[in-house]
Amino acid sequence: MSLRRLLTLIYTRNKEFIRDRSSLSWNIIMPVFIVAGFAFAFSGEFVTKYKVGIIHSQDTTTSLTTFISTKYTDFIPIENIDDAITKVQRHQLGLLLDVKNLRYWTNSDSADGYFLEKLLLASTSLKLDKQTVSGKEIRYVDWVIPGILSMNIMFSALFGVGYVIVRYRKNGMLKRLKATPVTALEYLSAQVISRLILIMVITIFIFYSTNYFIGYSMHGSHLSLFLIFALGAISMISLGLLVAARITSEETAGGLLNLLSWPMMFLSGVWFSLEGTNPIVQQFAEIFPLTHVTAAARSIMIDGAHLVEVSYHIIILSIQSAIFLLIGAVMFRWE
Repeated sequence: MSLRRLLTLIYTRNKEFIRDRSSLSWNIIMPVFIVAGFAFAFSGEFVTKYKVGIIHSQDTTTSLTTFISTKYTDFIPIENIDDAITKVQRHQLGLLLDVKNLRYWTNSDSADGYFLEKLLLASTSLKLDKQTVSGKEIRYVDWVIPGILSMNIMFSALFGVGYVIVRYRKNGMLKRLKATPVTALEYLSAQVISRLILIMVITIFIFYSTNYFIGYSMHGSHLSLFLIFALGAISMISLGLLVAARITSEETAGGLLNLLSWPMMFLSGVWFSLEGTNPIVQQFAEIFPLTHVTAAARSIMIDGAHLVEVSYHIIILSIQSAIFLLIGAVMFRWE
């Protein structure tokens, strides 16, 4: 090996990268946006140990102010009582308090619930009606696996299609295809179908092979879960095609795909729940396909939801897929 040639190649490659202004900009700006986004999403007092759901929080009385002002406890306004009770059963909420009707729910098997109940009764002289529920705690691995599978689909879809098409355009392969009767829509549709088959085979293998050893909590239909993952894959493949519709630089494509994938990975509820984060962040997360895939898959696996119950996510993913694919086909260029 020649050290001189090696250093020359390193110098040339670095100079080429610096001259690509768009790629250089993405690599500088993207980390800044990620850091700023996390600082905004988790600004404030987030050193919390316990979670308490509050029903009719606007009717809070003075007698309960002491309890609701407890430090290191996250008090979450609740709209759907049934969903909140389910969270108490699964240890996702330590205690559920209805301040209007003076009643509370606690899980007899929850350590957090035990201490929160003692604290509640000690901080008020009101007579509260106790409702006891029971249920097995949802393990973190049960909660996080839908997000991990969805995230794996995202990376495979975005980089497996978007980046490859840019490389094909750069080396002239798409230019040769242009001389054939194949249309842009046909070519892009073929890319979607081909990548979809590969993604689903890999996802099914990962799910069942790891489930054999871990034993996930699966309360819904395997077919429904399969359809949600398939629809999510189509949506993100279409997004990858949209990114690669006109780009000719692999560095720019990589920057754009990272700009899409990293915020999705952290703001779509893959690793942690967005409950308690800034409401603007929660609304912003709704634009990501990964958010809807993860939420729908998690509802099916943990809550046993049917497709009708996750129809909102299905509609959003279907609309996004159609829009991404249509715009990508219109913008697509061979050279």
